[in-house]
Amino acid sequence: MSVLLMQLAGPLQSWGSSSRFARRSTESAPTKSGVIGLLAAALGRRRDDDLTDLAGLRFGVRIDQPGVSVRDFQTAHHFITDAAMPVSNRYYLADAVFVAAVEGEERLINELHQALRDPVFLPYLGRRSCPPARRVDLGVRDLPLVEALEQEEWRASPWHQRRHRDLCVTLEGLVEATPADGPVDTLRDQPLSFDPRHRRYALRGVLRLSFQVRNPAARSAVPPDHDPTSVLRGT
Repeated sequence: MSVLLMQLAGPLQSWGSSSRFARRSTESAPTKSGVIGLLAAALGRRRDDDLTDLAGLRFGVRIDQPGVSVRDFQTAHHFITDAAMPVSNRYYLADAVFVAAVEGEERLINELHQALRDPVFLPYLGRRSCPPARRVDLGVRDLPLVEALEQEEWRASPWHQRRHRDLCVTLEGLVEATPADGPVDTLRDQPLSFDPRHRRYALRGVLRLSFQVRNPAARSAVPPDHDPTSVLRGT
């Protein structure tokens, strides 16, 4: 098994798993359906193409920079009658950074890696209005999924890293559960079909983990070797 790591960072992201009608919400971290959609687009697959191989990948995400929730609303008019349509409330994550990973058979992971480097359709972070601000591809790792997320460097913005003084920080992660994990949280973001005529998603188990990563902007706990009265003793 191999793991493909991705960096998901941008001014705005939106990862909905239960959006309905005029309220379009977002989860606090990328969903499996959203990331699989990004990969399918990179491969050039159409919305009604088979997703069996991609849906079978194990998925995990690490929250490197949580971002903040923002709300936008949109108005529209019917293009024939000009009647006002209901106001649509849409929620986004601003200034968030995530490290996402998919684990699977080496051949498929390498194919996805090449597709990310030369995508057929441009990637976006949950919605077409949310382009990535950094390179998505972080490469392939020959490690189990959890270890790959543990060992990846902290991808938060420098200004966010400087807010933390400690040498190591604790980051939250969401990893797809296996049958051996027992009772876990569930999320309806397992993609079955992206066909716009009948989108379908199933439940999947999710484990909540903590990752310890090094902070490259940590401040030293040892005070500097400085004596402010030394200049007085020299007079």
